[in-house]
Amino acid sequence: MKTVLQEFKAITKPTLLLDKTKCLANIERMVSKAKRHQLQFRPHFKTHQSLEIGEWFKAYGVDKIAVSSLSMADYFSKEWNDITVAFPTNILEIETINRLASQITLNLTIENTESLNYLKTHLRHKVNVFVQIDVGYGRTGISTENTAYIDSILTIVDSCPLMEFIGFLTHSGHTYSCKTKSCIENIQNQSLKLINNLQNKYSNRYRNLIISLGDTPSCSISEEFYGVDEIRPGNFVFYDLMQQQIGSNAIEDIAVAMACPVVAKHKNRSEIVIYGGGIHFSKDRLIENGTTIYGKVVERTKTGWGKVLANTFVKSLSQEHGIVKVPPIDFDKYTIGDVIIILPVHSCMTVDVMKSYLTTEGEQISTLFTL
Repeated sequence: MKTVLQEFKAITKPTLLLDKTKCLANIERMVSKAKRHQLQFRPHFKTHQSLEIGEWFKAYGVDKIAVSSLSMADYFSKEWNDITVAFPTNILEIETINRLASQITLNLTIENTESLNYLKTHLRHKVNVFVQIDVGYGRTGISTENTAYIDSILTIVDSCPLMEFIGFLTHSGHTYSCKTKSCIENIQNQSLKLINNLQNKYSNRYRNLIISLGDTPSCSISEEFYGVDEIRPGNFVFYDLMQQQIGSNAIEDIAVAMACPVVAKHKNRSEIVIYGGGIHFSKDRLIENGTTIYGKVVERTKTGWGKVLANTFVKSLSQEHGIVKVPPIDFDKYTIGDVIIILPVHSCMTVDVMKSYLTTEGEQISTLFTL
């Protein structure tokens, strides 16, 4: 049977393609790493956001996940019984919290006493609590030095029979600014040093204390996880150009790509116009040698896509339009009505705006947003 990619006429508008073989290889590689380091593996599902893709993880023994919202936890609770919401708890969703807590093991993330005091008086079912720790990223979490505030949080948790403290949760998001393996490893080592200090302070008081770490660059590159019990990478399932620039993956590991129709050509500028803009890719971008890039064009093959085409990239995006820079020598290879394939800068955001996939085997896959 021919695949959709062999009969490209089936693609008539911007379409997010998924190479299942590459995706499964990425999952297997991270599962193997977790096993090698004796770590619990709790993949973050915010990247793929699909029940069907989530099922692929179960074949590798995965039985617990992380998500980035209570809405996402609700969606995945149909198939998963142990879910961590790795985002500061939104007390306005208390009804959702209580409903989910009555159905599954729900692990909430806390970083302030205000949320805890609210939960203490409004919870109707038991939840587990992770305290979020800032290890240098500076987005959310409590400083490891602020043990007085951590103690005040733990006092509230311990006083409530419907809350149980299970550990510290971190995200070394500053690895995303790295461009070298040594940079990622340095941040990982600094993060481990900070979190290990907390572990040493509280492990006697909480014998089953979990240290949960979750950024794709560290989990992909580092081989040092001293004191860590659990990893929560998410983007690794697909990877993207941003992760490739950081050093997390090879181009060949990127498991999603955008298929976009060519709608206009401008030979004087050596540019082609595609149907595919910010509402399809998002507007994440890379800077390479002073050039802004919103995606890279790859060769089309019978089974999907191949190598990156030299000096052929998305130079700008508006709402529906994408402008692709093409070397003059290659300009006449493109015709109106062609479908070209482009690797995204940030797969998480591209999935978020596209909301569904077409696999290279011709299968449609939905996401949370399809509902």
